[in-house]
Amino acid sequence: MPARLRTLVAVVCAAVLGALLPATAAHAESRTVQGGRLDWGIKSSFQSYVTGPIAKGSYSLTGGAATVGGSTFRFHSAAGTYDAGTGAFRAAFSGGVHFTGHRTDSGTDQLDLTLSRPTVSVSGSTGTLYLDVVSKAKDTGAVTTSRQVPFAALSLGGIDMKGGGDTVALNNLPATLTAEGARSFAGYYTAGTALDPVSLSADVQRAAPQPSGTPGASTTAPGDGKSPKAGAASDGAIKKGAVDWGVRRTFREYVTGDIADGKWDLSDGAQDGGALFRFPGGEGTYADGGLTASFDGAVRFTGAHGLDLGLSGVRAAVEDGRGTLYADVRSPDAEEKKVPLVTFAAEDLKPADGLVKVTEAPAKLTERGAKAFGGMYPAGTEMDPVSLAVALTADAELPALPDLGSTPAPSASPQPGESASDTSAAPVASAADDDFPALPVSLAAGALLLAAAALVAVALRRRRARPAGTAPDADQG
Repeated sequence: MPARLRTLVAVVCAAVLGALLPATAAHAESRTVQGGRLDWGIKSSFQSYVTGPIAKGSYSLTGGAATVGGSTFRFHSAAGTYDAGTGAFRAAFSGGVHFTGHRTDSGTDQLDLTLSRPTVSVSGSTGTLYLDVVSKAKDTGAVTTSRQVPFAALSLGGIDMKGGGDTVALNNLPATLTAEGARSFAGYYTAGTALDPVSLSADVQRAAPQPSGTPGASTTAPGDGKSPKAGAASDGAIKKGAVDWGVRRTFREYVTGDIADGKWDLSDGAQDGGALFRFPGGEGTYADGGLTASFDGAVRFTGAHGLDLGLSGVRAAVEDGRGTLYADVRSPDAEEKKVPLVTFAAEDLKPADGLVKVTEAPAKLTERGAKAFGGMYPAGTEMDPVSLAVALTADAELPALPDLGSTPAPSASPQPGESASDTSAAPVASAADDDFPALPVSLAAGALLLAAAALVAVALRRRRARPAGTAPDADQG
């Protein structure tokens, strides 16, 4: 082959490889899962059994879990990893559900089951749903606590998990109870029982660059060469703070349900955390376990049958281990300031690292609170728990709101009748604008060979077409 042709082929091959390899490397990079939701009803018939006339029980939500629709629980704040090259995915979600039922004369529940922190792991064509489980055996009453039990097998139905986008979204994955799950389910169901399908959406971020320097070396804050010290001396003034309260789960479900067919609107800085509302901007004072603080934000519930209830001007007061949550209440008929809505336990309220917290304290409706709700609930009714956090130092960080991630795009669903090796389903990862499809290595090699062969063919045709007696180029061999 002439020297100039060899050089041209080498340049073309290098250019193709140069364009190909960065794209391939981008898709092979491990990425961080940060933010997202998992929707799962566990088993709808179990819910009906718990709340029905036999068990006469109920369920409550913990850790910011929420309800979606009629019988689905929403877990939040996905955290984990995703490898676009292999399709390996693992993400843990926050929140839990506590079921109780079969109340005895002594006031204890024979049925007592908590399922929390669901984690989905996918490798190849198989998936597993793990759970933290606290259960009471229905025969002996023994309580067992288990961490990350492989609770259910998930069927991907041929979904190709490989990709390189900014979202992983899976819809209606069939779930089957495992042997380990059956044991931790207190024996209510046998292995192989079909559970409710699992849907999830998780945001994917590119892996953060590793810091330079010695691995494991501590980092310091810029400026003084020392890390900031939380919990420094405070004058008792609240630097910032927030109250998280969902009012009452069944009230929210009533508002958005078929009867009221309504909604809620947030204003003045209030934030929606899925199963709760955050009222930020805390100001006030703390001293010796006592606290007085006011917060920003307002929520207004509206719907059919005259539903119109507004809560604003939220305040919290804690004294002698007992807390009260106040709000200004507005309805079409009246407006009342600083109504004591609920009371909650707040014992041993002491700062830690500059932060004073009350986490999911059980709350009960007051007499005046019952009037504010138009008699919908009697005084003493259990309302949603109250979480309160105030910072006494500028560097103390408030707890993060539940992170539901970005709004899910249309997601991949298992196709009926597909085998695990069938990859005809839509890719699970949606492509970001700066992502490029990576060719398999065999296709890349073939493309290079075809390019080189084409160049050789062109050169040969030119040589055959050269008039007789024409001298070859000086650089040809």
